[in-house]
Amino acid sequence: MSMDLSAPAPARETPAALRHLIAEKGSEAVDGISLTVSARGRGWFEAALIPHTIAATNLSDRKPGDSVNLEVDLIARYLESLLEARGPARRDR
Repeated sequence: MSMDLSAPAPARETPAALRHLIAEKGSEAVDGISLTVSARGRGWFEAALIPHTIAATNLSDRKPGDSVNLEVDLIARYLESLLEARGPARRDR
């Protein structure tokens, strides 16, 4: 899924389909670069970038208006898949 970093709100918010899969201290990939989520809120998240990450990746080349590819944490996707396969929670146990 992609997101335009300079688009006016709410277009630059985290896509709704991914919001429930983003957790603080979890991993998200931006253009294939794995980052740790440092904060999240309703419809947004941020990742702290250290100087090495900026120097060793193409993130420093990003400009307002560039679209980025977003990927959520693999464990979050697996967990969601397992829970969906399990079906609705049973309360009669």
